[in-house]
Amino acid sequence: MEFLVRYSEASDSIRTTISSDMLEDEEKALRDDLKYYFMSPCEKYRARGQIPWKLGVQILKIIMITTQLILFGLNNQLVVSYKEENTVAFKSLFLKGYTGVDEDDYSIALYTQQAVSDSLFHVIEQYAQLKDLSVGPVNYAQKDDTWWPIKICKEHYEKDSEELYNIKAQTEKICLEFNPVTLNDDRWKRDNASFFVLDFYRLVNVKITFRLKAVNLQTIQVRELPDCYDFLVTIAFDNHCHSGQIKVYFDINALSSICKNWKISGTAQKNPHYLLVFDSIIIMVCLSSAVLCTRSIFLAVKLLQRFSRFFHVNFKRVVCEDDQREFLNGWYVMVIISDSLAIVGSILKMEIQSKNLTSYDVCSIFLGTSTLLVWVGVIRYLGYFQKYNVLILTMKAAFPKVLRFCCCAGMIYLGYTFCGWIVLGPYHEKFEGLSRVAECLFSLVNGDDMFPTFAQFQEKSILVWLFSRVYLYSFISLFIYMVLSLFIALITDSYETIKVLLWSSSCRGHKGTHSICASDPISHLEILNHSGRSHYTYIFLAYTYCVCRITRRMVFL
Repeated sequence: MEFLVRYSEASDSIRTTISSDMLEDEEKALRDDLKYYFMSPCEKYRARGQIPWKLGVQILKIIMITTQLILFGLNNQLVVSYKEENTVAFKSLFLKGYTGVDEDDYSIALYTQQAVSDSLFHVIEQYAQLKDLSVGPVNYAQKDDTWWPIKICKEHYEKDSEELYNIKAQTEKICLEFNPVTLNDDRWKRDNASFFVLDFYRLVNVKITFRLKAVNLQTIQVRELPDCYDFLVTIAFDNHCHSGQIKVYFDINALSSICKNWKISGTAQKNPHYLLVFDSIIIMVCLSSAVLCTRSIFLAVKLLQRFSRFFHVNFKRVVCEDDQREFLNGWYVMVIISDSLAIVGSILKMEIQSKNLTSYDVCSIFLGTSTLLVWVGVIRYLGYFQKYNVLILTMKAAFPKVLRFCCCAGMIYLGYTFCGWIVLGPYHEKFEGLSRVAECLFSLVNGDDMFPTFAQFQEKSILVWLFSRVYLYSFISLFIYMVLSLFIALITDSYETIKVLLWSSSCRGHKGTHSICASDPISHLEILNHSGRSHYTYIFLAYTYCVCRITRRMVFL
């Protein structure tokens, strides 16, 4: 019996020794993995000789995506300038009396019946003589091998009786269509003379709609195939207000497509193939970057699970949310989003170069946003250097406070926006719409355009003029001298706090790790009161419990 007791005690001692050794081995492995996870790419290379593939891919991606954006931007500028120049040319051709500058949101204004009639016939006659007038490669659009007609519609209130000014609230629309060939003869004017007799007291609007086609030959200069455009032109004579002023609106919608039956000699057709190969390489690089970042996120989640499980099993504690967020690197998520946008933008760009799509604006949004995120991601690598890390830490610390502050200040801002729109809108062009009021107030906060905003108020109403002075003075005083100063103070306070922490941690060096962790009295007492653990376990617990605090202070073990 005594032998069995001694054997049992010896077995328990051996089992305890083995479990203690296994626990210490697990602790050491986990500590090494945690330390390696929070290293910079250069430190990882020096520690284990691992080549920083993600860093190399990001540098290559920055160069290639920026080059791609520049090439697409130059091409997009040609397209936008071509559309704008054609818009000015068409306005000069079809709008009688157009001076080259729009009066407001409309092109020109008419005040007499004769001016309206002359302008209406001027549009039709200029359209009929388009081939002889335009200096550009513009022609009538075709639909199923027939000319697209010009359409003239007039909308007016219905007559209730033959008495003057006796009208109904309902409106009716009458339309005419003319083939460009038939306009060469003046019979269209004689046969439809009654249509062009306008009852201005009933008239709501007159709209003229037609299609033109044109060819953008300037793309050949950059060694690309030309684009063909269909211009849908709408000219509206607006008389909704019946105020004695008829506003003429000119709207144009350009649709580009591949040019059919065009043969371009030389090397113009070869260049897009090189660009398509370049875009394909960018897609492959972005896919590699997204795969590497996804792999890093997956490994970080597995490490967090190991860390949480070890912490719960051995110390009966749950890892705090701040510590958990340190394992989920937001930079990787941003890189994946950037890669996704770059891939979609590159595919759209390839389709545009192949003349299968014409969505220049959508493609530019994808490529521009991806390039923005790529360059912002460079800050991550600068953050590994303590002197460059101040900006990141300051933004991270100040962002929650700034967000709460903006929510409070935004309520006041919205109040001023609605008040300015409803009171000052009829008397000042900068307050005519809610978006314009918000833009005007934002410019005032930044000190722009102050005197013209005060000076342009018309003294048609003394009461409104006095209110405008109180409104503007109170807004400028409140937001510039109080709100903006508090906003800057929040960021300055965060910067000073981060600077003191970085200075103190750099003075202590690596030996200051335990003192930083011990600065939390609750965690320190809980660690000291934890019985049955070796001194090595205590060090591990101190390290793991405040891993997020050490990381935020840029003190790497």
